[in-house]
Amino acid sequence: MAQKNLREGYTTGACATAATAAAVRALVSGKPVAAVTIDLPARKNVVFQMARCEFSESGRVRCGVIKDAGDDPDVTHGAEIQATAEWLSAPKLVITGGAGVGTVTKPGLPVPVGEPAINPVPRRMIEAAARAEAGHRLESQGLKITISVPNGEKIAAETYNPRLGILGGISILGTTGIVKPYSVSAYRASIYVEMKVAVANGASHMVFTTGNRSESYARAYYPHLPEMAFLQVGDHLDYALKQARRLKVSRVTISTMVGKLSKMAQGRFQTHVSGGSIDHNFLAAVAADIGASAEIAAQVRGANTARHTQVILRKAGISGLEPELARRAAEKARHFAGGAFAVNVLCFDIHGELLGTGGTTDDN
Repeated sequence: MAQKNLREGYTTGACATAATAAAVRALVSGKPVAAVTIDLPARKNVVFQMARCEFSESGRVRCGVIKDAGDDPDVTHGAEIQATAEWLSAPKLVITGGAGVGTVTKPGLPVPVGEPAINPVPRRMIEAAARAEAGHRLESQGLKITISVPNGEKIAAETYNPRLGILGGISILGTTGIVKPYSVSAYRASIYVEMKVAVANGASHMVFTTGNRSESYARAYYPHLPEMAFLQVGDHLDYALKQARRLKVSRVTISTMVGKLSKMAQGRFQTHVSGGSIDHNFLAAVAADIGASAEIAAQVRGANTARHTQVILRKAGISGLEPELARRAAEKARHFAGGAFAVNVLCFDIHGELLGTGGTTDDN
């Protein structure tokens, strides 16, 4: 499906803002609210339907919005983002998190330790909506808004929140209010946030992995490193290396498999297929450098995949491909980062066997 045909959605922050607007409006009017229209940072006049608008005997109003993430594979899609509004005697506005909204327990995030995981932009949006709906009443009495997410703690287990030290639920996020499906910017932002939290909590050795298996194998290789030291960067190693330099990381390990490694060995750190396929001419040249005959190198040149190259060389009794690729990749990565940190590279096969390492001497 083409990117331009994918349906956009709304962030948890946008949903929380809409639920807040409805809850305060209902609190003021005493009447249920079925829908609200709000402005988001990136879009005006967005209509949100309420999944609920309930009045309690104690005078509270709770409204909920079902999060629609569009075509993005967001685990919070379908979650109900709720806001409960209640009057306070003292003239102040309080915004807090309830059940299903996580609590920040580690430094490095834009929210202080001990506070609910409601990021700054959504918090400002929620506050603005509450003030707009409450109006002059806030001159003489206060207002409390509690954001909650049923099953939020269960949903959060499928996110990186536990790794980031956000416990007990999901985060209320979003800078634009809009979820763009499969957004590169969103993925890269998550890489930066995770790395920043890791560094803020004392991690100086980061392990960048290109997928679930390479992370699992790297964890077994480095059992002493904390969970937050491992970061799945996918095809965005270029961005991760730049941020490691920015955050003054002292050492980076790259854990991957031979296909992406062959690209890294050429200095191609954006490894998605859209950035180019595997260069079999390059692999043939490397094969020749480690002792392959012209005939074997020609076979490599015509290989279907990087793994096919491994099979060809193995049958010919030629070893050393993976260590040589790892050495070159580490050298290229260190140069790419301006020599800001030490780099070593691990190459695993699909079963977790370490096929080669390269770069900085590894004391494990």
